[in-house]
Amino acid sequence: MRILICEDSALLREGLVRVLEDAGHTVVAALPDARDLVTVVGDTGPELCILDVRLPPTFTDEGIRAALALRAEHPALPVLVLSQYVEERYASDLITGQGAALGYLLKDRVADVRDFLASIERIGAGATVLDPEVVAQLLTRRARDERMARLTDRERTVLALIAEGKSNQAIAQTLFISEASVEKHITSLFQKLGLEQDEHGNRRVLAALVHLEHGGTQPQNGALR
Repeated sequence: MRILICEDSALLREGLVRVLEDAGHTVVAALPDARDLVTVVGDTGPELCILDVRLPPTFTDEGIRAALALRAEHPALPVLVLSQYVEERYASDLITGQGAALGYLLKDRVADVRDFLASIERIGAGATVLDPEVVAQLLTRRARDERMARLTDRERTVLALIAEGKSNQAIAQTLFISEASVEKHITSLFQKLGLEQDEHGNRRVLAALVHLEHGGTQPQNGALR
């Protein structure tokens, strides 16, 4: 199989080249960053592309953006993404996007050469191969999303106001409803979010964190009460 590698670590990059070539594959290019990736792919015609999630210059999302760009430009090209840690949002973007075979493996898996090469073969043959840890964390994230989906629009609004640090009285004044109604909404959303009552009043803090995890704004006025 003709394989292109994009990995900033010289040690890992050269290690991948050796492992793949010893297994009979051809490494058509081994790049330290993604600047010329799309061009090199067009020039070399690989049958599989291996990319690190975090690449120069910022070591944040260059690799994943390059992978998404590759899948848009060359939808039939299988892509294997390697990551030091599970990047939930990035994994979701790749998995839910359109394109050919896909792999998402943690770098620790590369140490098991036999399994790594088996994954390479499977991805090259059209399969999707996901690290078990990636699957586990994505399922956990989905569970959180399903909790949020249970909330009504009014409960979501109340939750957003809780995240701003507003008291029940302030929420009632903002929404032009009674404090009793606010308390009913809060009790309901606590139940739907699976937040058990405690003696320290931490449910408001936990509810605010759930809100923030799903794209809410940061609290605007002090501590949550």
